[in-house]
Amino acid sequence: MSFRLALRSLPRPALSTSRIGQTVARQQQQQQRCASSHAISNPTLANIEKRWEAMPPQEQADLWMALRDRMKVDWNEMTMNEKKAAYWVAFGPHGPRALPPPGENWKVFRLTMYGVLASLAIFLATRSFARGPPRTMTKEYQEATNEYMKEHNIEPITGVSSEGYVGKGQVQTDRSSKDLPPLEE
Repeated sequence: MSFRLALRSLPRPALSTSRIGQTVARQQQQQQRCASSHAISNPTLANIEKRWEAMPPQEQADLWMALRDRMKVDWNEMTMNEKKAAYWVAFGPHGPRALPPPGENWKVFRLTMYGVLASLAIFLATRSFARGPPRTMTKEYQEATNEYMKEHNIEPITGVSSEGYVGKGQVQTDRSSKDLPPLEE
């Protein structure tokens, strides 16, 4: 603890705001001089559109940094090749903006149709092995349920056993027991 207190108690040199401003201005001038001192060579920028994808990532990064430094100067001082290369590296059809390979849409459509056909086959196979509708779905059974509800006074306020009830009650289907296969018991 005492060492930290001793460090805090030492006098610190004060920097005036004018000195800081001079330092910042000097650094900016130096950056502009370094950036504007030389143009990127034409062979480096030649045919960049075709070479970019084949370039190693480190070389791509170095070229991009060099172009970025060149763009800090007045664009009137840049060569036309530098301007074109900077635009192409920033906005060209490479990386995530690359155009899809030819035939990709048909491939996606074809694979989607395979998925739809596979799901249809699974549905039909499941449906073919399923049992018929339950016996409770026959009209006779649902009408018998209505009679049972009236006899036992189930739902006397708003249901089938209420006075003046108008409705179908539990009848949901028009299917009769004649339409269904016999039950296997």
